Amino acid sequence: MSEIQRLVRMSFQTDRISDFMEVFEDSKEKIRNFPGCLALNLIVDFEDSSIIYTSSIWRAIEDLENYRNSELFIQTWRKTKIHFKEKAQTNTFNVIYRL
Repeated sequence: MSEIQRLVRMSFQTDRISDFMEVFEDSKEKIRNFPGCLALNLIVDFEDSSIIYTSSIWRAIEDLENYRNSELFIQTWRKTKIHFKEKAQTNTFNVIYRL
């Protein structure tokens, strides 16, 4: 079974980016330490700093789904999405090879 990568593209209201960063700071260690989470990255678009991605690597799809159904995710997402300029876009991938 291969690892799973979850990529979430979020577009923020410019004046709300710092609010999101506070939410991320408060939750990043909890997310990274959630069972099955192998890595967590926060990535800012090079040309548009209001576009921010999270990239996470999960041991298995079940681990990602457990996280997505957890109180941690529900509360974090509730605090995050209020700052969006537009709806988030998500992609989930099977990782074939990772060094």
